[in-house]
Amino acid sequence: MLGKTMRDKGQIGRPHMATLALFCALVAGTAAGVITFATASDGGGNYLIGVGSYDMTGPAEGVNMMGYANIQQITAGIHFRLRARTFIVAEESGKGPCFAFVNLDAGMASQLVTIKVLERLKARYGDLYTEENVAISGTHTHAGPAGYLQYVVYSVTSLGFIQQSFDAIVTAIEQSISQAHESLKVGSIFINQGDVENAGINRSPSAYLMNPADERAQYANDVDTQMTLLKFVNDASGKSIGAFNWFATHGTSMSKDNTLISGDNKGAAARFFEDWFASTVKPNSSSPPAADSIGISNQSILEEKAQEIKATGGQPCSRTSSQRSKVRKNDGSLFTGAFCQSNVGDVTPNVLGAFCIDSGKPCDFNRSSCHGNDLLCVGRGPGYPDEIRSTKIIGERQFKTAVDLFNSAHERINGKIDYRHVYLNFTDIEVELEGNQVGRTCPAALGPGFAAGTTDGPGAFGFQQGDTEINIFWKQLRDLLKKPSQYQETCQQPKPVLLSTGEMFEPYAWAPTILPIQILRLGRLIILSVPGEFTTMAGRRLRKAVKETLISNGNGEFGDDLQVVIAGLTNTYSQYIATFEEYAQQRYEAASTLYGPHTLLAYIQEFKKLAKAMATGESINTTGPAPPDLSSVQKSFVLPPFAHPPPPGIKFGDMKEDVNLPAGKSFKKGDRANATFWSANPRFDLLTEGTFAVIERLEGERWVPAYDDDDFCLYFKWKLDETYSHDLAAIEWEVPEDASPGIYRMRHFGSFKKTKDSPTEYFTGASSAFNVVDK
Repeated sequence: MLGKTMRDKGQIGRPHMATLALFCALVAGTAAGVITFATASDGGGNYLIGVGSYDMTGPAEGVNMMGYANIQQITAGIHFRLRARTFIVAEESGKGPCFAFVNLDAGMASQLVTIKVLERLKARYGDLYTEENVAISGTHTHAGPAGYLQYVVYSVTSLGFIQQSFDAIVTAIEQSISQAHESLKVGSIFINQGDVENAGINRSPSAYLMNPADERAQYANDVDTQMTLLKFVNDASGKSIGAFNWFATHGTSMSKDNTLISGDNKGAAARFFEDWFASTVKPNSSSPPAADSIGISNQSILEEKAQEIKATGGQPCSRTSSQRSKVRKNDGSLFTGAFCQSNVGDVTPNVLGAFCIDSGKPCDFNRSSCHGNDLLCVGRGPGYPDEIRSTKIIGERQFKTAVDLFNSAHERINGKIDYRHVYLNFTDIEVELEGNQVGRTCPAALGPGFAAGTTDGPGAFGFQQGDTEINIFWKQLRDLLKKPSQYQETCQQPKPVLLSTGEMFEPYAWAPTILPIQILRLGRLIILSVPGEFTTMAGRRLRKAVKETLISNGNGEFGDDLQVVIAGLTNTYSQYIATFEEYAQQRYEAASTLYGPHTLLAYIQEFKKLAKAMATGESINTTGPAPPDLSSVQKSFVLPPFAHPPPPGIKFGDMKEDVNLPAGKSFKKGDRANATFWSANPRFDLLTEGTFAVIERLEGERWVPAYDDDDFCLYFKWKLDETYSHDLAAIEWEVPEDASPGIYRMRHFGSFKKTKDSPTEYFTGASSAFNVVDK
């Protein structure tokens, strides 16, 4: 039967790969009506490979964003869409295991999301995909909808659980895995590494300096600059189907004041990479032609024709209209480029450094404050003060390195696919210390340095990074919520306990207790799935310990060329992991290290056990504690969308403000065109795999979509009118350098309900035509 697992020696929890090979053969053949299956002799490949990508944008209005814990940061439009991107690998011989790796344009993974995804996968595929061989990792964008995590501390600012956010992510993961599974073909995988220049600096350099000098001397920088890239190639066609890479930098190029949904710099890099591949490696035949090719070459004729063509606003449309007008129609065949997160804990993309906003001088080195005020110390991105430009620049730096690695990736991966996974109660792990001493991890707790925030997003007034005391006011407020036990205060030292989240269970658990750790092996590449944000040095220690363990126990199977990467924010979220030395200073990362000063040592100890089991072929006892499913007790205080009708005599989709034609009557490259439509709340239908905004270009007598709200240059913005009684949709288009001269228009898609219980209806509207010229 499909998905049967072997329970004999060394195979606990691993799918029966002979069954998988047969199933993949069926999948490969059924589309054509016959059963065919490529073998190694057909293409010489070592693996079955598949990739998938699906829209997970979520609600674009009225929902708090996940990352900065800023209750005022509420979604109000889309910068560009969020996606779940997946690759699946299996041994082509049919004698070994497989695994699926999912990269989310999200702040982090969620335990509840993982639980529900696995339930859906079980319904589809039986026991083929389980918690042991599925990794779900977040890019750590701070500009995605919140409300999808199950613990209280992560849902306070989002006003609880948000079903629409949650469903969008779960469905996207399921669909992307399904696409990857159904596209499995014999293929080759290539690996390459290289450095990304100036895409991240250490935002807590004083804490990094707490680490031993001889250890720091082993590294050229106080952040990791290496990117590791996998290139997936279909052997039958010889074409690349995707590329995934890991590199550490925070998703905080977009500030805590931003309200547009955005994948931040990693999402931008993925968009640039996929667009580059479509236009350069695999030319896009549907790209709009130049003006001459549609029979209009004279500039005056262009302008005259643009004036003749008028909008036809308020057109009725079916739901699929928004998908037909979308530029990228992902049927599972598009190239998938993913930029995954690593040990990002203390790495910021705001590479110009942190400065006081009142004086322009550098912030205090140890405390990241100005005159004792943490709110005045803010990091600057390379495009400062333009956060969109900073996002683009940091995204481009990652994208350009990825392209170089992709083009020069010639080292083919060979070898086993394997994995190990275990759940651990991280609140009470005994760890061995130097001098035959014993330490323990603690129930989760946050220190005052957590409340101070970071230079990427300062927190609450009255706190500073590095605080080792709590004033009487905050202590009294803390004790009203939950006074920490004496054991907790002792265990967490030198962290003063601001919130004892591991001892708080009303109305349900405030912090996770059970955490997953996981190792995935693809030949000489080892992926460490960690449920949090390791600092730079913490990640280095973990990678080193795992590599040494594999080599020393592998009987020569592992060599010095073994590459170990950390996949951060994976499978669930438990905040930060700082080194023991960094913990002493109690900057933000240390104050957010939940389980006390020995948290990192516990991770290293437990990962070494997994690594040894992998190296020796031993199975792992997976009958330990399981994380809770708290879906039945979640609270939600987010109001449903309001059904605001348009003003009398106006239809949804009609223009409120037509395109802002410049004085010269034509837009040039770099100009910004904008228009505003009477609209409805975008939460009535998320238009998943569709679009709210399109730029169309006239080709002959047809309007052809050229850009949509998945493009970096096009902005969809939602707002209320001046009376706060009607919804408006603003579309802004920054004319890109690659835009072909010609006649364009803006088009908006949306949906509405007349009442809460009435059926959803759909509409579209279009602006007047306008001209785009080269100069």
